Amino acid sequence: MDTQVEISAPTMGGGLDPSISRDVADAVRDTIYRATILLDSQEWNNWLELCDESFSYDIKSWSPEINYDMTYLHASRKDMEALIRLLPKHNTDHSPLTRHTSVYTVDVGDNGETASAVSGFIVFQHLLDGTNSHIDSGESRLFLVGKYLDTFKIVDGRAMFTSRIARLENRRLDKGSHWPI
Repeated sequence: MDTQVEISAPTMGGGLDPSISRDVADAVRDTIYRATILLDSQEWNNWLELCDESFSYDIKSWSPEINYDMTYLHASRKDMEALIRLLPKHNTDHSPLTRHTSVYTVDVGDNGETASAVSGFIVFQHLLDGTNSHIDSGESRLFLVGKYLDTFKIVDGRAMFTSRIARLENRRLDKGSHWPI
């Protein structure tokens, strides 16, 4: 059962200079928060620029009903580029999503060239229209809750996503869920 996120003791680059470890950790946090801002503003291509060519993206959730980990999306960077090109053609009510992300841990690899992070996220949906648009318009609703499990490659002091797993607590996704979370 994969309901818990495994958190180990923090590692800050073993024999690495502590200031380099701090700089890498700061670069990782900066990349995660920039990703949040870009996703909120639907700047999908700019978000992809934060991702390495080897990037993989997964949206997963544990289902106690079937006692199995459900995968809603598994995609490479190339797959995400294709998905983003098709977003304007998707059926949506255009209700924007707003993310609140909190970085919990950043672990820097011993060589200072890799890192991993665990962040919590909450996504709110701001309703524009829908079945009862005269009633629901302007309302904000909790849309998703989960954790990001991210890995990074550090290139010239910049953290580039090599993978992101959005591990959801929710198991039911609605309109807007085809957008990168």
